[in-house]
Amino acid sequence: MNGVAFGVFIFLFLLVTVLGFAAARWRRAKDLNSLDEWGLGGRGFGTFIAWFLIGGDIYTAYTFIAVPATLYAGSAVGFFAVPYTIVVYPIIFLFLPRLWSVSHRHGYVTPADFVEGRYESRPLATAVALTGILATMPYIALQLVGMQVVLQVMGIGSDSDSWYVKDLPLFIAFAVLAAYTYSSGLRAPALIAFVKDTLIYLVIIVAVIYIPHQIGGWGHIFDTVEQSFSDFNTQNADAIAAGQASPKATMPSDLLHHAYWTLALGSALALFMYPHSVTGVLSTRSRSVIRRNASLLPAYSFLLGLLALLGFVAVAAGVKVTNPQQSVPQLFEDQFPAWFAGVAYAAIVIGALVPAAIMSIAAANLWTRNIYRAFINRAPTHEQEARQSKVVSLLVKFGALVFVLALSKDFAINLQLLGGVWILQTLPAIVGGLYTRWFHRWALFAGWAAGMAWGTWLAYGVKSPTQDHFGGPLVNLPWSDTTKVYIAVLAFALNVIVVLVLTPILRAAGVATGADQTRPSDYTADAGDVDVQPELDPEGATR
Repeated sequence: MNGVAFGVFIFLFLLVTVLGFAAARWRRAKDLNSLDEWGLGGRGFGTFIAWFLIGGDIYTAYTFIAVPATLYAGSAVGFFAVPYTIVVYPIIFLFLPRLWSVSHRHGYVTPADFVEGRYESRPLATAVALTGILATMPYIALQLVGMQVVLQVMGIGSDSDSWYVKDLPLFIAFAVLAAYTYSSGLRAPALIAFVKDTLIYLVIIVAVIYIPHQIGGWGHIFDTVEQSFSDFNTQNADAIAAGQASPKATMPSDLLHHAYWTLALGSALALFMYPHSVTGVLSTRSRSVIRRNASLLPAYSFLLGLLALLGFVAVAAGVKVTNPQQSVPQLFEDQFPAWFAGVAYAAIVIGALVPAAIMSIAAANLWTRNIYRAFINRAPTHEQEARQSKVVSLLVKFGALVFVLALSKDFAINLQLLGGVWILQTLPAIVGGLYTRWFHRWALFAGWAAGMAWGTWLAYGVKSPTQDHFGGPLVNLPWSDTTKVYIAVLAFALNVIVVLVLTPILRAAGVATGADQTRPSDYTADAGDVDVQPELDPEGATR
């Protein structure tokens, strides 16, 4: 362990710890004992704060570890993360302002709140809430995986035979995270996001300029990578032919073109279905803040493109690691001066704390609003709701910690794959409901169930050279033996077909559609707009 790097790392970690606890007094509320204040930061964040918060929420530590790791391992399909984070913003520019408006008008805290209000369907709202919690848990666990990778490269606890000593730094980091999230709520990750994103931008921009200069320039890097992958494919030709190894390439082959675009599109559609993404959006103070951020957030995609190329830089620099996820931290250790390597390590670890905090808050809000309030205490006070969310946010973090320490890392990654498949199945109920009330609530429930079941079954059947189940995100099209596509897109297609087929049948059969608590004007309302209730005549007709 390098003392200088460790010292810089500890200084920056302590800095964000102080900021996390100080956040309770930042933009101080009269009382943090309500979900609007603790769980949504008072719904008052402007463009500048929201840009850091939502960006810090989406671009996680695991992203900064995993994206270049896929390229280091020779999987060119992994570069899909860059176009998907570009495609997503025109999509959210259209529907997120509508979700913000109706949530602002009715006081909705979670996507499941909106679903219940729109369709008067507790089963559908519960399904959306449980899907959100289920998909978020492995996402939090993967932030821990990203932190573990950095700590291992730094040498903290890696030489100990005791599991307790080895993982003690992780326990400490998450204990601190749990403490300041409990006390400050969403204000803590919002304030820390300033430090996190500044460090990330600094480290990545320095890395893509300084390291290529040190090892011979970008031309040399690409030539070296091409040669390295070609040598690997030649030496392992028999294993590749037998399916025991995967070929390495810098560009997807023709057979993977459909895999590439379905991964990009499916991931883009799913990203803002995650509860933590919606939590960041609902914490803003107006529709215009969301539209401005949809225009400004692609700056992170530029950063991600630069970051992805560091996987190739690691190959050209001769980085040798058995776990590809260690490639970028190891590259930083080999190429940077010790003090700047400490800055880089801190950037990645802090980059895990911010999204982990938001994810745990979002999962806790779902529990409180859509499980606790729906089935346990149907008339809770604001203080009871806030207390429930605070306690559950601790349990969620603890569960993620146990998950990572007790199970294999591959299992965590596979569950995250399933998380993407699962969360996409909530899109018809949420996004469809923002534009039309035509879809029948039971058709939406049936479509969700069909998509969840088939997507899970398809993922279970995927084999890889290292495991028999949950071996990857791609399957062959049902009518093709060669064309691979993203599982989530196939499951989503089945979901939509079920909804479109069952809706007219159920409506024709006269099955109750449920009452809609919303009005058309709710979907375009902005902060400060007067909520004018419709006037009713004695017969109940709206005037």
